[in-house]
Amino acid sequence: MSAAAALAMIAAMSRNRVIGAQGALPWHEPEDMRFFRTTTLGHAVIMGRKTFASLGRALPKRRNIVITRQAGWAAEGCEVVSDLAQAISLARTSDALPFITGGGEIYALALPLATRIYLTTVDVEVPGDAHFPEFDESQWRETERRVSGRLLFRTLERGTLRT
Repeated sequence: MSAAAALAMIAAMSRNRVIGAQGALPWHEPEDMRFFRTTTLGHAVIMGRKTFASLGRALPKRRNIVITRQAGWAAEGCEVVSDLAQAISLARTSDALPFITGGGEIYALALPLATRIYLTTVDVEVPGDAHFPEFDESQWRETERRVSGRLLFRTLERGTLRT
């Protein structure tokens, strides 16, 4: 697989796959927030409008691309597109490894295209209304694993990825 076709996803989920509850993270894990920031810094980040709303602002030092079907929607520091294909195409004009950063619907759409997943599992079960999609882990190989407290950080790769 060429680097031009690389696409990463980054997410934190509970044991029961929850990634959000009423527009917010259902936990506060500073170490995971630092990991997210460090990993995505300098990259294009692609997210849905609801995920952007939960952040409240464009992420600094990253190219922010927001997907929405809401005509005329705009936000300072963001480029707006109407679908995932447009978002990926736009991101790749400046970044060989753009990041999908949520939410659940965007993750589900991007999963078949992803070549790398940075997946943090928080060792809790919580109620929520947004979930990370189920996927066949046999199609992926774990290239990195680290445990810190109740956090399990894993990097999963599909195909041969060099970025």
